[in-house]
Amino acid sequence: MIIMEKEIILRKYYDLCQRLKSEVNSGGFWKGYLSTSALSTAVAIVALKVNGAPVDKERIKAGFDWLCKNINSDGGFGDTTNSLSNVSTTLLCYSAISYCQTEGSCSSLLQKMERWLSGNGIDLNPHTITNTILKFYGKDYTFSVPILSMLTICGVIPESCINNIPRLPFELAILPQRFYRFLNLGVVSYALPALIGVGIYLHRAGKRTYGLYGKIRTLLIEPAIKKLEKLVPESGGFLEAIPLTGFVVMCLKAAGKSDNSIIEKGLEFLRRQQREDGGWSVDTDLSTWITTLAIKAFGNDLRNQFDDMQIQVLRKHILSLQYSVKHPFNGAKPGGWGWTNYSGSVPDADDTSGAILALLEIYSEAEEEKRAIIDGCKWLASLQNSDGGFPTFCKGWGHLPFDSSCPDITGHAILASVRTKAVLSSYLTRKIRNKLDNCVNRAVKYLEKNQSINGEWVPLWFGNQQTADKTNPVYGTAKVCTYLIDSLKFITSCTELSNRIRKMIRRAQDYLIESQNPDGSWGGGKGVAGSVEETALTLCALAGENEEICSKGIEWLEKQDFEHASPIGLYFALLWYYEKMYPLIFSTEAFRRIASN
Repeated sequence: MIIMEKEIILRKYYDLCQRLKSEVNSGGFWKGYLSTSALSTAVAIVALKVNGAPVDKERIKAGFDWLCKNINSDGGFGDTTNSLSNVSTTLLCYSAISYCQTEGSCSSLLQKMERWLSGNGIDLNPHTITNTILKFYGKDYTFSVPILSMLTICGVIPESCINNIPRLPFELAILPQRFYRFLNLGVVSYALPALIGVGIYLHRAGKRTYGLYGKIRTLLIEPAIKKLEKLVPESGGFLEAIPLTGFVVMCLKAAGKSDNSIIEKGLEFLRRQQREDGGWSVDTDLSTWITTLAIKAFGNDLRNQFDDMQIQVLRKHILSLQYSVKHPFNGAKPGGWGWTNYSGSVPDADDTSGAILALLEIYSEAEEEKRAIIDGCKWLASLQNSDGGFPTFCKGWGHLPFDSSCPDITGHAILASVRTKAVLSSYLTRKIRNKLDNCVNRAVKYLEKNQSINGEWVPLWFGNQQTADKTNPVYGTAKVCTYLIDSLKFITSCTELSNRIRKMIRRAQDYLIESQNPDGSWGGGKGVAGSVEETALTLCALAGENEEICSKGIEWLEKQDFEHASPIGLYFALLWYYEKMYPLIFSTEAFRRIASN
């Protein structure tokens, strides 16, 4: 790049730094802002309506009004205000509006939604609805069965058809957690509350209480509820998730099981989470994830951007969020980090890797830091699956897609492991060093096996609404590629491993170069309209490799509005969200990396 271009890039980087620093909250960390969700709002107002407390009348009306104002022009609803209409969210919003309306006040709006549904093969025949939802989500009942249960509660599906909805084996929840991964629960590892709450509702409403098996299941309802009560976090929100908590509350209430703390705490959680605009987001926030992403975006320039006091606040905050006891929700051992500082969070591999790397970025050689980082790496190593990859929450589940190993989470864990070993080598025992080496070798083999012939990796928790299959190979490839590039800086003793990693990087970069749009941007795949998020992440992976390609990308990125976030995030099973901070954080990192090459 010519000198002037370099100066322009640096000016833009410093401008983005100031904007990113201005987002730090009064606690000294980044909170972020998740999109308001039509799906979450529909579930929340139905849960409040089913409960029937007069105090919630205005809350229900505010959520109801938000839904009515945010219907898409085509008559359907998407998961966010920037999302394409989809069948599941439209059906949930249809059921919420029809259930919460006042004396047919929304008949024209409902007709508009019916026309959209009809145009998409849904004629509101109970059997058609049930089959469509089940087909869309496949063997994963995490979302499909709760959706169908809500449709039944709202009267869209008559109770006479409830036995067509797959039962959820709530009674298996009373078994010790270590057995869950060997059982076919029908839901992902983090959806135990839905298994219990929705399963109990379907059992009672479906009149499945007869016969010996039915009577045994009925007897096991109370033990299952007691198990669920032990899982309720201090905040009252399971996983801090509005949809999950709302489904559980409405189903237990509809099943006549109100005499427990689950409903009371869940309702209070839903009330607190409602926004000023009347809607609800998918989760409280992703503050830990956002904070570690921001720290890594500044990278080795962090100490130039923040004074020692500010860095100490960040360090203390991250250290305080590491779990020091066995987690009651999923039995996770101590050592990991979750995605937020709120009590409903659960430790996971991606946030643990992020926290480790953030601590290494602001490392001060204090004993507390060393213990936290080493314990985090040991926690990560214990989570690695037999295929060498890393799952999100629980080792060995893998029955359903969102419990399986994931390339970008695996790449993140590789970087956390190799950087820890390089920085803390003298403090690690030989046993731990060998464990980290073994962990990295197996993870690299997993990435080699799962890199496609054209060089791409597909992520698990991120997608693109514009690609044919809604996946986002550009995001996945860019993230893994960047993790591997950074990992090479800390792998100095194994030429063979380094060569294998370089080979994957070259293939990944070739794929990314081929996927660039004529205007210089990147979308979720070749020929897909570009976004700030995907363009910025790709530039991170290509920085210093192809000047012409990067120049076109930077030129496009420089002209964009960093306030406009794209719905690329996936929460639970294919529930879209956007995060306000992603464009700003990813772009800050991209300009830093380009400027330093």
